[in-house]
Amino acid sequence: MHYPEPISKLMESFMKLPGIGPKTAARLAFFVLGMKEDTVLDFAKALVDAKRNLSFCSVCGHITDVDPCHICQDLKRDRTTICVVQDPKDVIAMEKMRDYTGLYHVLQGAISPMEGIGPEDINVPSLIKRLQDEQVEELILATNPTIEGEATAMYISRLVKPSGIKTTRIAHGLPVGGDLEYADEVTLSKALEGRREL
Repeated sequence: MHYPEPISKLMESFMKLPGIGPKTAARLAFFVLGMKEDTVLDFAKALVDAKRNLSFCSVCGHITDVDPCHICQDLKRDRTTICVVQDPKDVIAMEKMRDYTGLYHVLQGAISPMEGIGPEDINVPSLIKRLQDEQVEELILATNPTIEGEATAMYISRLVKPSGIKTTRIAHGLPVGGDLEYADEVTLSKALEGRREL
């Protein structure tokens, strides 16, 4: 099917987004064509503003419109604890919980030898510098429960161990409301490993 060039270009742009194939791109492109021009302009402006006005916090690496970010600036936060996560989305997930009141450090990825990503390619050196400069008592490793996330957590824990800072790993296991019969072996193993006394 041959589309007019403006639609083809719009579809190509949508296909650059993760999880958007040709059919979804076509559906989105035609949806945009049906929108009011003011709405399309607002949408385009929001894209440009997000790209131009957001950056990474110079302290923790979280996405922000001010530097340092609001979390790093908040003097009410527990400055003795840093939660290490892979992506800014992880900070947002942790903040929704409202139980954690410490600081964060965003790695911007995970160690992956298969993809040629080493510790120096993610935000590890700045974490080590923070641990030397700040009065941190506990480092919570909250990387994803993937091979890369586990490797990253192990690497950081070995690096930090000589400093005497308490290093913990978030527990992994069964989701609340989940059934044992539907859980895979790795999830069950992690749930058993992370068990605690009641």
